[in-house]
Amino acid sequence: MIESITEIFSNPWTWAHYWDGFVMTVQLVFIALLIGGSLAVPLAIMRTSSNPFINWPVWCFTYVFRGTPLLIQLYLIYYGVTLIDGIQESFWWVILKRAYYPCLIAFALNTAAYTTEIFRGAIEATPRGEIEAAKAYGMSWGKRMKRIVLPSAFRRAIPAYSNEVIFMLHASAIASTVTIIDLLGAARDVYARYYAPFEAFISIGLIYLSLTFAILAVFKQLEKRLLGHLQPR
Repeated sequence: MIESITEIFSNPWTWAHYWDGFVMTVQLVFIALLIGGSLAVPLAIMRTSSNPFINWPVWCFTYVFRGTPLLIQLYLIYYGVTLIDGIQESFWWVILKRAYYPCLIAFALNTAAYTTEIFRGAIEATPRGEIEAAKAYGMSWGKRMKRIVLPSAFRRAIPAYSNEVIFMLHASAIASTVTIIDLLGAARDVYARYYAPFEAFISIGLIYLSLTFAILAVFKQLEKRLLGHLQPR
């Protein structure tokens, strides 16, 4: 056991491969969260609308992407896109033929659906008194949303959104099923090369655990900074 560990981790290839997988995982998760969060803000505002023609399409989107496994969504985008007539002759095929972009699209849409519901709940939880006070100052709907509702909602959404970030990090492991060499893909390569499953998968488990603790620490600091006024004195 000790000899196999020494053999695996004394080889520079192992560290380089894990580093490439680490970079790919962090890149995928970060960009997906960035795109998903950008989509979620307007979708959450639409979701709170009393107009069914605005509310209902967003509800359908969140229902579908929250109600089906992320792996199925990834397979439908990655494999299903090739069945669309004319797609391989279009300029989109230059992008979509690589596994990275279908994977990024699936991750971004999935996290957008969950984040939309998180922000929607936070927006609806805005105290009526704050909105009435903004109206009394003569603020328009746009100004109320920009200056009062959204900043307040973002602060309340931090604890729930931290769970979504961690979920997205862990769910990103399925990227290896479509040939992307992320952390799990790197561990599979190490396992295939050295026939050492425990060493390969325990090591990336520790990396995921370290990333999770780092994310929790960042959000804990954000909570202290942005929600400090709500803490008991």
